Amino acid sequence: MKNYISPLLIAIAIIILGFSLKAGIDNFAFRDREVTVKGLAEREVTADLVTWPISYSVAGNDLASLYNQVSGNNDKIIRFLTSNGISRDEISVNPPDTYNAESNQYRSNSFNYNYSISSTVTVTTKKVDKVRELLNRQSELLKEGIAFSNSYINYQFTGLNAIKPEMIGEATKAARDAAAQFAADSDSRVGKIKNAHQGQFSIDDSDSSTPYLKKVRVVTTIVYYLED
Repeated sequence: MKNYISPLLIAIAIIILGFSLKAGIDNFAFRDREVTVKGLAEREVTADLVTWPISYSVAGNDLASLYNQVSGNNDKIIRFLTSNGISRDEISVNPPDTYNAESNQYRSNSFNYNYSISSTVTVTTKKVDKVRELLNRQSELLKEGIAFSNSYINYQFTGLNAIKPEMIGEATKAARDAAAQFAADSDSRVGKIKNAHQGQFSIDDSDSSTPYLKKVRVVTTIVYYLED
């Protein structure tokens, strides 16, 4: 009886092994089929922080007189800002920068004064709309005798963390849709994710003429398995 059992067990083991090998081969072939797709998510947002430097220069031959002029101009600028909705703690005054022509051996003969002082009053605020309004009214400073110039006005968007999850979801869905289209074209079905890579978020100006409008962008790269 024992002589019949051993060959039977061996035969069953061979059959099981055969099925296992087939499943392994099929699984290997399945794992070898994949598609790499990218998903894009974009959103236009409004800047929520602005840095606005107001710069000017004065020139003359008497340092004390120039200092008083700079001090008076700074007071006028601060008064213009605070009387129009900007808080004092949102305003900073940079130390003045002095140019001494007498001590400069490379001085230009076209500069007719001994000294020049440059000063910058900077506004840093979340009141972006208010700053845009005041930019259109800053000519009022000319009436105060201040020949100002605007350095680079920097608009920023600081609320990225609040929109990150939704944008990642949008990018992932876009990638899944692209994979589904590819699978349909190849008579396949989208399987599980093999691996995924979330690209870096970028924040750029939507347009050079509207720097307060920002375009937030992220691209995800996902590899899906394809199934029959």
